[in-house]
Amino acid sequence: MTDINVETVKLQEEIENYIGGIASKGIVFNYEDKDGETNLHVITVNPKHNQSFLFHTTKGYNRLDALKKMLDYVKNYKEKESSYTVQWSLKESNELHTSYFRAKNIMTALDKFYYGRDLNSIVVFSVKLNPIS
Repeated sequence: MTDINVETVKLQEEIENYIGGIASKGIVFNYEDKDGETNLHVITVNPKHNQSFLFHTTKGYNRLDALKKMLDYVKNYKEKESSYTVQWSLKESNELHTSYFRAKNIMTALDKFYYGRDLNSIVVFSVKLNPIS
């Protein structure tokens, strides 16, 4: 019999290894149990400007299922999604920041950017689709 906590930690560590370069300060696994499903929101924390952004969300019938789906996503997302650059600053600051997102379209990239924050706290100067490398 497998210990669910051991399996959870193992999957989280594997996911962190795939996306660790993106957020060397931290990766947050936020679980939300709702209507018999588990939503897993993986959030990255950027050490440069101390802001967090949504990396991706998966749904599963429990935490392990959601983690397995997230692992599958992180193994393949670069081939399936486009790269976007967002230039922005905090409302009370003049410092310009640049953040990068992988998403199916520009609206999804902005959803990841604005996840969990007040829309009025940030000024977005530009969002661009990056050339395919």
